[in-house]
Amino acid sequence: MKTKELRDLTIGELRERVAAETVALDRMKMNHSVSPLDRPHTITEKRKEVARLKTVLREKELDEAVNNL
Repeated sequence: MKTKELRDLTIGELRERVAAETVALDRMKMNHSVSPLDRPHTITEKRKEVARLKTVLREKELDEAVNNL
């Protein structure tokens, strides 16, 4: 999902996506340690996706905090 699309999500939706993607990343790492993945680069892509989600979530949380002052 592109960053522009992520910015349209609500804070609750972003938190759910972060949790789901983190679980998926952990599973990929576990599976890769047992038997190598066909495309090990997907782990890096998933890690970057989680980071992107967390960044957008933090931006939205800070924006909400500033607007509530």
